Amino acid sequence: MQPAGETPVTVVLVAEDGSEVVVGQVGARADLALVDALARAALTARRCGLALRLRDPSDELRGLLELVGLASVLAVEPRGEPELREQLRVEEVVEPGDAPV
Repeated sequence: MQPAGETPVTVVLVAEDGSEVVVGQVGARADLALVDALARAALTARRCGLALRLRDPSDELRGLLELVGLASVLAVEPRGEPELREQLRVEEVVEPGDAPV
């Protein structure tokens, strides 16, 4: 179980051909030590001809990476955007007898 404030982020290596390998999850607190470790990992990956991508970073980590200017270097994946007229945290309910859309 993760301590409070520590949301795991998935670290992915991406090859030149676009294939991806999930390296693992990092569940450390979002601070400059984590940013430094991720930046070093990204540099090592780049030297090997790979790219490092982060999936599902916490809002705190995303904000910290943007603050220090590394969000694009570490290829932080964008959040999913709600579709047109779709609200966040609202589930669709289909009632029996509803007309197909």
